[in-house]
Amino acid sequence: MSRPRLLALLCLGLIAPAHASEPRPLAIAIHGGAGVIDPAKMTPAHAASYRAGLAAALDAGYAILERGGSSLDAVTAAVRTMEDDPQFNAGRGAVLNHDGDAELDAAIMDGHGPRAGAVAGVRHVKNPIELARLVMEKSPHVLLVAEGAEEFALEQGAVLVPREYFRTAARIRELEEARRRAGELKAAAPGPTGTVGAVALDRAGHLAAATSTGGLTDKHRGRVGDSPIVGAGTYADDDSCAVSGTGQGEFFIRQVVAYDICALVKYRRLTLAQAVRELIHEKLRRTGGEGGVIAVDRYGNIAMDFNSVGMFRGARDSRGRRDIAMYRDAQ
Repeated sequence: MSRPRLLALLCLGLIAPAHASEPRPLAIAIHGGAGVIDPAKMTPAHAASYRAGLAAALDAGYAILERGGSSLDAVTAAVRTMEDDPQFNAGRGAVLNHDGDAELDAAIMDGHGPRAGAVAGVRHVKNPIELARLVMEKSPHVLLVAEGAEEFALEQGAVLVPREYFRTAARIRELEEARRRAGELKAAAPGPTGTVGAVALDRAGHLAAATSTGGLTDKHRGRVGDSPIVGAGTYADDDSCAVSGTGQGEFFIRQVVAYDICALVKYRRLTLAQAVRELIHEKLRRTGGEGGVIAVDRYGNIAMDFNSVGMFRGARDSRGRRDIAMYRDAQ
């Protein structure tokens, strides 16, 4: 067949290019917090428990992608799994503020559109990530806070729980210890200080990101971190990447970390790994910020990087990758 005729048939769609039958890649990454996670205080039992929790969340999200489900459903499932696990600082295991209450923040973003929904300062919502998604899908708004968010939750039939649901013995002990340390805004080791999050790419090529957190132990009532701030701790754009962050939220807000990573990929044409490294190890570190991110781009490449002692994380894709790690040496 002559080259002109071949090109004409390709343009008409009568012959498919050789790679057209190849399925699009699937990818998901999760994190369970970054910060002061002292390896010396991490017992084998603690490590095994955290790994099991990360694996459950990772596999819950990937199973949805594998069945042909959306990236939105995948990140929702992964984050909801960690919200229901009391060892993570989100949902059931959220840390307590100075008044002894949990104040929960969450955000979700659909890279197709894009669309976003977020909630902040909610005290009775069992799964804040589900409420954030309801804000995105059932309201004209992006961010609802405190009592207004909980009124919306009631209207939408979201599951509400009493404040005691979040007041676990472990978090009460951490709050008491933080008060003894003159108000240091840190969770007690060996638990992660940050958030939980997930990013995913589905078979349709759509990206999504989701993040949920209890914030900081002994924080001032009403404090909101980066997790529910679109562009700071959570961002997704089908034309570039999806990002979820964890660490010192005020620094992530000031540096607009999640959006900046996607912008470097989209406009400066950096690889995902290059963009993540520039933000985490250069821009964020210059200002004294500590933490990390997980990210996935539209080609299914995954980046997970941090400048803290560790970051609980996991990744899985359709190329056979399945990683779960906590520290720099991939342990």
